[in-house]
Amino acid sequence: MATYGVLTGGGDCPGLNAVIRAVVRRGLHDGHRFFGFNSGWLGVRIDKGYELTHENTSGLLPRGGTILGTSRTDPLADGEAGVDELRATLERRGIDGLVVIGGNGTLGAARELSRRGVPLVAVPKTIDNDVPGTDFSVGFHTAVKIATDAIDRLHTTAESHNRVMVVEVMGRHTGWIATFAGMASGADMILVPEQPYDIQKVCAHLRRRHAGPHSFSIVVVAEGASGIRPARVTNPEERHELSTRPAEGVAFDVGKQIEELTGYETRVTILGHVLRGGKPVAFDRLLATRYGVAATEALTAGRFGKMMSFTGDAICEVDLAEALAPGKKELDLSLYDVAEVFFE
Repeated sequence: MATYGVLTGGGDCPGLNAVIRAVVRRGLHDGHRFFGFNSGWLGVRIDKGYELTHENTSGLLPRGGTILGTSRTDPLADGEAGVDELRATLERRGIDGLVVIGGNGTLGAARELSRRGVPLVAVPKTIDNDVPGTDFSVGFHTAVKIATDAIDRLHTTAESHNRVMVVEVMGRHTGWIATFAGMASGADMILVPEQPYDIQKVCAHLRRRHAGPHSFSIVVVAEGASGIRPARVTNPEERHELSTRPAEGVAFDVGKQIEELTGYETRVTILGHVLRGGKPVAFDRLLATRYGVAATEALTAGRFGKMMSFTGDAICEVDLAEALAPGKKELDLSLYDVAEVFFE
């Protein structure tokens, strides 16, 4: 019988509890014990948490958030001193292996700790879907569903008032949510970090649309979208080909420019953290369950340093170092090309 630790790190998302439930249930079948660390890596460093049992992991499948709590603590921030604290906790608790559930930051720390010999496996989660090495991360499909539902509602009010609705969704570095939700809701324009936009072309498109049978439009914007040659900049020395940083509240900038350049009444909606909340959809519940079972099986077999991956329709294990090597997973622009077919 072994004792395994579990933690959730980084931003919360729907489906985390479903992973915890699956990890524990799979291990209990083989007589293993589980200890859940509170607040991500911080809980490991300060040795704070509690035993995970059949009783306290029951009913977690549809529950949003994480019963363990989370934080963005970097266990490597204090160098070897922090690593020593972590090792001491694992030794004191008799932890034989650790299931780390997180996004790029949490899993990046897991990769470095694995290289230092800490026995662990990883499960990718993030609504942004930007963890490389897997097709989908836990939480993404729920965020897309929430965004799609919101945009569907904005369609009716936009049409009733002949307005342009600019909807900002999360995605500081990638446009996965914006593109999936924009396509699913029939958005008239989607702006993403991977495809810098020209506000003049955006407005020209809206004018063509409004010159036809439509008197309203929906523009979906990822929070990290940036433009080329901002319309209000006239001094050549101030112009630059690409913006070097995501705008704060980019949707407000886009909305203001659209209204100024077209004269169309424009409203802005920022969905923000609502995308992280609530119950996971069926896809995320299933994905989380499959990831959790696979993670426990990898631990019990001693296959450390692995990340669970969803590829095609199969759950497989990939080397954690290799999986994260490319950095953040950018949007597949062939998907954006499909979305552009409907920008009319």
